[in-house]
Amino acid sequence: MLRILQFLYRIRAFILFVFLEVAAVWMIVSNNSPQGAAFFNSSNALVGTVLKHQADVVQFFSLAEANEALTTENAEILQQLLALQVKPDSITLPLDSVFAATYEFRGARVIGNSLRFSQNYLTLNKGSKDGVKPGMGIFNPHGVVGRIKSVSENYSIAFSLLNTGLMISSKIKSTDVFGSVQWDGKSSTEARLLYVPRHVRTQEGDTIVTSGFNAVFPEGLQIGIISRVAPDEKDPNYLNLTIKLSTDFSRISYVYLVENTQFNELDSLARESEIINEY
Repeated sequence: MLRILQFLYRIRAFILFVFLEVAAVWMIVSNNSPQGAAFFNSSNALVGTVLKHQADVVQFFSLAEANEALTTENAEILQQLLALQVKPDSITLPLDSVFAATYEFRGARVIGNSLRFSQNYLTLNKGSKDGVKPGMGIFNPHGVVGRIKSVSENYSIAFSLLNTGLMISSKIKSTDVFGSVQWDGKSSTEARLLYVPRHVRTQEGDTIVTSGFNAVFPEGLQIGIISRVAPDEKDPNYLNLTIKLSTDFSRISYVYLVENTQFNELDSLARESEIINEY
C-alpha cells in the first residue's frame, strides 16, 4: 500500500494535469452547444461500437447453446412431418340417403397390386375384423376397381378389373343400354364392353357406368369412356366397343369397399331360380 501511495505522489503533477484537462473539456462541452453535440455523437458511436463487439463476443460463446436448441427444434419438426407423411389406413366417404339405404361403405388402402398378368389381383389392408367380406365391390373416386375374392382376419385379396375372369354389369349412361365390361388381357388402360346389340346408336366419348343390375355395385359408378366403336367380327349381332378405363391402375392407393346389405337375399333367390348372375 505504501508503494502505491509513493507512486501516486510521484505522478501527482500528471494526475493534476489530467484532472484539469477533463474539467476543462467538461466545461466546454456543457456550456457550448456545437461542441456538446459533437462530443455526445462521438461518444455514442464509440459506445455503440463497443457494445456491438461485446454482443459479438457473447453471441460467439453462446453459439453452442443456440445450435443445440435449433437441433432440438428441428427434430420436433421432423417428427411432425413424419407423422403427417404416414399413410392412414383408410379414407371416409360421404353418403347420400339412397346409397345408405341398401349399401354400406368402408375405406381401405391398397398394399399390393399387379398389372402384368392376365389375371391381376389387389391386396388390401383390411380383413374380416374390419367387416370385409368376399364378393364386396371395390372402387375409388375415379371409377370401378374390382371385387373382393378372399379375406383373412387383417387382409383381403381382390380381383382387379384387369382380370380376364371378372365381368362387371354395365350400361351406356346416355342411352341406358346395358352390357358387360371385361378386360381382354391387353392394355392396362382399356377394356371391352360386351353384348351391346349392333343396332344401338353409340359413339366415342359415351360414358360407361355400372348398371346396378347385380348385387355388387350400386348404379352409376363410372367405369370408363368409349374410345372405339366397330362391328364385332365374331358375332355380327353385337358391337365391338373399346372403353378407356377411368381408373389408373398403376396409381391406386386408396379404395372404397361397398357391401350390398341385401346381397345374401338376392344371391339365395338367384340360386333357387337357377339364374347365373354376374357377381
